[in-house]
Amino acid sequence: MMACMTPLSVLDLAPIAEGSDAATALHHALDLARHAERLGYQRYWLAEHHNMDGLACSATAVLVGHIAGGTTRIRVGSGGVMLPNHAPLVVAEQFGTLATLYPGRIDLGLGRAPGTDGATARALRHHLASAGEDSFPRDVVELQDYLGDARPDRSVRAIPGTGTKVPIWLLGSSLYSAQLAAHLGLPFAFASHFAPDLLMDALEIYRRTWRPSAEWARPHAMVAANVIAADTDEQAAWHFTSIQQRFLGMIRGRRGPLPRPVERMDGLWSPAEQHQVERMLAVSVVGSPGTVRRGLQALVERTGADELILAAAMHDHHARLRSYELAMACAPGRD
Repeated sequence: MMACMTPLSVLDLAPIAEGSDAATALHHALDLARHAERLGYQRYWLAEHHNMDGLACSATAVLVGHIAGGTTRIRVGSGGVMLPNHAPLVVAEQFGTLATLYPGRIDLGLGRAPGTDGATARALRHHLASAGEDSFPRDVVELQDYLGDARPDRSVRAIPGTGTKVPIWLLGSSLYSAQLAAHLGLPFAFASHFAPDLLMDALEIYRRTWRPSAEWARPHAMVAANVIAADTDEQAAWHFTSIQQRFLGMIRGRRGPLPRPVERMDGLWSPAEQHQVERMLAVSVVGSPGTVRRGLQALVERTGADELILAAAMHDHHARLRSYELAMACAPGRD
């Protein structure tokens, strides 16, 4: 690898493929993480979602521990924990425990969305004294405090957790978290793999309003992209229809297992639905190695990303392993 190679990371939602089950999805997650570690990926993140038939990543901290315990070097973390669903102390204890078990390998990415539907969000949050977007900045600072150095005036401590200084990232798909990350001097990851509209505006605000912190002297922006690589453009496009069908189901209010690929999407969606799906999936790189190499390079040049995190929901697990293998070979700045 060249020193100037853009680091690549993995974003996994532990997809449950049509015809399969959650146990298989979790087995595949560990297999993919070990594969990514061998290939040289920087980190392996898992995203919190609830009450979704097609995803097995609801207990995010548990799954982070499972992946970290089954690997040896790759950083493992949340992309992210949806902080409004949890008391900051509980998150600090969970990730402080993980950092104690796997020192130097745990990341804590935080989001402010519920990661689910309204009814499930209420079920997750009903035990909290306060919940909602207005508490998010306060909760982030409280969580930082729990994970920071011990203070004699603090009567409530995270044990394990205090002093672990687990790296906190803020995640977002709008301008809000970009501004907060800049204000707190934290790294920022933009969810452009499903909500790309404000990507460039968010990155501009993050960099322009950046305030250095003790841990981060300079801003660090990670950009998420769907990347489906295969030996040919046609094969990659075929695999990509699984993601297109999933997003089509989302805009129709229907969720379920990750669909099998289809030969063509024509006839499955209306022109308006096609436009909406393609808009949501605009930050996607799909194709043969040459196509992927050009696409990733163009994305880095356009965004100035310090790191890319790649999502690849594919029905066939072995094709998914192959996709991440080809993507790493196409990393921007790599010979």
